Amino acid sequence: LPLPEFLQTQQTHPSSVRAILCNPRQPVTADVIRSLPSLGIVATTTVGADHIDTAECRRRGIQVVTLGSQFAPDVADMAVALLIDVMFKISAGDRFAKKSIHFKPWSFPSGSKLGGKRVGIIGLGRIGGEVAKRLEAFDCIIMYHSRNKNPSVSYTFYSNVVDLASNSDVLILCCPLTEQTKYIVNKEVMLALGKGGIIVNVGRGALIDEKELVQCLMKGEIRGAGLDVFE
Repeated sequence: LPLPEFLQTQQTHPSSVRAILCNPRQPVTADVIRSLPSLGIVATTTVGADHIDTAECRRRGIQVVTLGSQFAPDVADMAVALLIDVMFKISAGDRFAKKSIHFKPWSFPSGSKLGGKRVGIIGLGRIGGEVAKRLEAFDCIIMYHSRNKNPSVSYTFYSNVVDLASNSDVLILCCPLTEQTKYIVNKEVMLALGKGGIIVNVGRGALIDEKELVQCLMKGEIRGAGLDVFE
């Protein structure tokens, strides 16, 4: 139900609502915020807050709290799982086997190992750090791009995403979605990553220009993609 109708069914007056707990499926728009005159805090179960009109919250003096950092290890596990799936062609091989009643031996392209791969992480926050920690166990070479260089880590820092892609075998997106990061992985970045490159996205769908991603995959300009999220 729309919020006004929902509150009416709960016999709750909008002026009595002091807090909102939300997730990306429940956008907190400026209209929602303005309809709740006593609202003081908006909490989201995610790391990112792109589904909340933070500008309107700032204007109204409403605090925004993100709670998703507690799930960082789980998201990092998913990122590594997606990478292994793409590299070893696990789900692709499963689809191929199920639709191919008769096929020649070795007609399906083989996968490749993860060990020693150069992995560029876009967004070395809590989730990105957890991803890096896991991939170190695979002897991967970790590099990263963030808003600022982190002096507490020894990984190579790239201030430019294209340069990061040019020196990586894999790009893993862990950054929040903002005006600056929308389509941070565009066609130029994909072409810089190259034909053997793999992209994994556990951030937000709009971090990647999906139309260009599909074209690059179809033309073989990158090798594969593991997507936990879609625009």
